[in-house]
Amino acid sequence: MSQSNASNTVTPPAVILVRPQLAENIGMCARAMMNFGLSEMRLVSPRDGWPKKGARQASSGASAVLDNARLFETTEEAIADLNYVFATTARERGQMKDVFAADEGATKMQALAGEGARSGILFGPERMGLSNDDVVLADAIISFPVSPAFTSINLAQAVLLVGYEWWKLVSGGKAPIAPSRTSPPATREHMLAFFDYLEKELDAVSFFYPPEKREIMVRNFRNIWHRLAMTEQDVQTLRGAVTSLIGGRQGTRIKRD
Repeated sequence: MSQSNASNTVTPPAVILVRPQLAENIGMCARAMMNFGLSEMRLVSPRDGWPKKGARQASSGASAVLDNARLFETTEEAIADLNYVFATTARERGQMKDVFAADEGATKMQALAGEGARSGILFGPERMGLSNDDVVLADAIISFPVSPAFTSINLAQAVLLVGYEWWKLVSGGKAPIAPSRTSPPATREHMLAFFDYLEKELDAVSFFYPPEKREIMVRNFRNIWHRLAMTEQDVQTLRGAVTSLIGGRQGTRIKRD
């Protein structure tokens, strides 16, 4: 599935921020959402109300998410129209629920979308995360495999981790850019000519020493260049560099005995 049509073929999950505290974090969540094809933000009783000064600046241009964010008084109201809800938490809650890593959760979300079901992801407030009363409303838990020495994750980081796994799955996960080659692969003729030139100059300074090992040394030397899969431009550049070195050091060669 290509990135260009991924977001048109499946319905992304809703991102539900429960009692978020800082405007900057809400803005950064919006930015993370737009990075990875998530467009629906729901806010449950944000501290100091909504909209909040500073959110738009922190979103770095993800204004569409903030402009369309929906405000709810309770978590129950925010999830009322959803068919399946995930709760994100790093702590063991003692609740008998399925627990997914972010990539497994994304797979479940995609499967639900394919069945026409709407899903949502609960993210808790910055200071303490989701309450047990919030978690009990969810069908499953998403937890992140972080270092046990430090499990605290910023709110926007949590949204980004889930969003990344979602977009990687629905877009096919390929890098958005491909390496470009402006010069064709070097021909064998040019490669061999370069080898002959370079080895002649190396013979002049007794590089292949002792003489009885020259054959195997030359073979190994050529294999180094072959592994580089050089282009025509590479060969020209290297030959020019060697020529410059030789020209600049004429008369300074030291021949080994």
